[in-house]
Amino acid sequence: MAPDRSTIFAPDDVVVAARTDDRPLRRRLVAPLATLVGTLAGLGYLAAVDPNQPGHYPLCPTQALFGVDCPGCGVLRGTHDLVTGNVEGALDHNVLLVVFVPLAVVLWVRWLGRAWRGREDAVTHEQFRRRNAITITGLVLVLVFGVVRNFVPYLGSGIG
Repeated sequence: MAPDRSTIFAPDDVVVAARTDDRPLRRRLVAPLATLVGTLAGLGYLAAVDPNQPGHYPLCPTQALFGVDCPGCGVLRGTHDLVTGNVEGALDHNVLLVVFVPLAVVLWVRWLGRAWRGREDAVTHEQFRRRNAITITGLVLVLVFGVVRNFVPYLGSGIG
């Protein structure tokens, strides 16, 4: 008889050990700060070049090939609206931006903090299970949104 998976690890057992990064602070901050600079450059370009005007950006392959909105349809135009201060327009293009923009900021700040400290804390079995549950739930919600948005007119990306 196979052992019950829940008995293999206790909730407070460490499954990923703590790690210390011995590189100098300047070197540890390169990746998060380069990501910030690249993101700000991309947002600056997106603010200057409106994706609502044809000819500047490629079409969404899902929309072009199948005529349906994928979960990401409208993100480019919605991000343009956010950068230019039109929150209502951003929500109209893709309501998931309300979730993903703050989430991306929080995750980037946590990454910056880990780089600044030079230490990653140990991960317990319970934390590992919780992370997996959150990831799987998020993916399922995005996929459900991708299907539902094609049947509920308000959730569409506004193209097609």
